[in-house]
Amino acid sequence: MDYAKMRAIAEELTEYAERLEGSWSVEIGPSGPLLAMMSPSKRHEGAIHRVSSQLNAQLPATDPGYVCATGPEIEHPAIGRMRRPDALVMPEAAFDEEGLAVDATQVLAVVEVVSPSNPANDYAEKLTEYPTMGIPHYMIVDPRTGTIEVHSEPCKNRYQDKASYIFGDAVPFGPWTVRTDAFRRYGKAGDVPRS
Repeated sequence: MDYAKMRAIAEELTEYAERLEGSWSVEIGPSGPLLAMMSPSKRHEGAIHRVSSQLNAQLPATDPGYVCATGPEIEHPAIGRMRRPDALVMPEAAFDEEGLAVDATQVLAVVEVVSPSNPANDYAEKLTEYPTMGIPHYMIVDPRTGTIEVHSEPCKNRYQDKASYIFGDAVPFGPWTVRTDAFRRYGKAGDVPRS
């Protein structure tokens, strides 16, 4: 199926999802359009908030005109993919454009926080799709294990460089640094941020 047809189906699914209870996401993956219910935990959302806040504080100095946003979809029609990363670094001007999705070729970085129910989505599918889209930097934050992977140097369908970190590290991510000492693992009773 060509991308225009998949995009039309995705738009119909999005309209349908708006009438449903709960929070839903529509993406176009390897098998075509899919509708998935989103129920992120507070710790999942906390990691996204902490990453985006830190990147937004640094972007004016490194990449004026760019912001770290949560919510927009990104698409790359040439490879037939549309994804909704947890956070992405994109031109702020893209918010003023028509349409639903940001052109993936404008995106400098994406961040995914692994959910307990579907880790393969971030570690397998998106790990091949984001470099194919030409996205320079991809960070995977995994609250299941307290680890972080930073991928860079896209080449075809893979990243050439990978660096691994643990929660508590100051993580180099492209020209930015993400402090992770306030990140929390899933299911760790009493695991509260240090003051």
